[in-house]
Amino acid sequence: MPTALTELTGVRYPIVQTGMGWVAGPRLVSASARAGALGILASATMGVEQLRAAIREVKSRTDAPFGVNLRADAGDAGERVGIMIEEGVRVASFALAPSKDLIARLKDAGIVVIPSVGARRHAEKVAAWGADAVMVQGGEGGGHTGEVATTVLLPQVVDAVGIPVIAAGGFHDGRGLVAALAYGAAGIGMGTRFLLTSDSTVPGQVKAKYLAATVKDVTVTDQVDGLPHRMLRTAMVDSLERSGRAASLLRAVRHASAFRRESGASWPQLVRDGLAMKHGKDLTWSQVLLAANTPMLLKASLVEGRTDIGVMASGQVAGLIGDLPSCAELVERVMDEARATLKALPGAD
Repeated sequence: MPTALTELTGVRYPIVQTGMGWVAGPRLVSASARAGALGILASATMGVEQLRAAIREVKSRTDAPFGVNLRADAGDAGERVGIMIEEGVRVASFALAPSKDLIARLKDAGIVVIPSVGARRHAEKVAAWGADAVMVQGGEGGGHTGEVATTVLLPQVVDAVGIPVIAAGGFHDGRGLVAALAYGAAGIGMGTRFLLTSDSTVPGQVKAKYLAATVKDVTVTDQVDGLPHRMLRTAMVDSLERSGRAASLLRAVRHASAFRRESGASWPQLVRDGLAMKHGKDLTWSQVLLAANTPMLLKASLVEGRTDIGVMASGQVAGLIGDLPSCAELVERVMDEARATLKALPGAD
């Protein structure tokens, strides 16, 4: 099923496994790539040399194209781009819009640039700056999210930009892929669906909680880092929402210190990243510190299996997922469903 996305990146199928912190590591990314999707390695929770090692591990497992997701506002973003160039990574994706200069540097090195956006104006901006494609995440998506549903946001962006658009937020099967293509997208991005595979390193007991969740068990809260964040509603989320300002600040400082050790970032770098996050947003310094709190709360659940002290980022589609296929089985199923859906459309041959 060739599309502008498959032609641009060299993957077999118009499916992207999105870059999820603590989840999209070498094992999941290489399995996704071998299955014919575009696997995206999440680097925000890695130190710089960890990123280089992770890239090399993916390359040792597969020769299929894959990408790396970066935080455009991170103080060491330039250094990480340098590693990607040196290691021959095919695709760079961004959770926040990268600068014009950063896009130019990547494109000069032959790397495909695909920023993720949640608004039409952001898509127009990065398209004007030279981005090769854009991923549009609607409000149904997991993690940091907006208020506009994919079915409303996607056609706006498709009509506004002249580059391939990847639809994310609410996708988990072949019917969704066909619907996205009908809207004009070049493919779909899936996070929660790939998290819930046998190739994902998320602990089994945590996956079981995702599988048991209903659509109504997925909520949006701003009490983790001050920004809207979609996740499973758990006792921990309830506790965060009840916490007073002093307790939130103490927790934020403790987890910021832990994340500094985990990522290798310095305190000045964390402050710079906090300032970048605070710019243009009405956030308190407590909320800025909570930005460093977020990775550790996610790690507690997604790596250590401690859902009692961690949070579980999730798209709304968690309530529709009931199994744990391998990445190869998942991608094959999605493509079979997509072809069957196309054949079943009125007027189809």
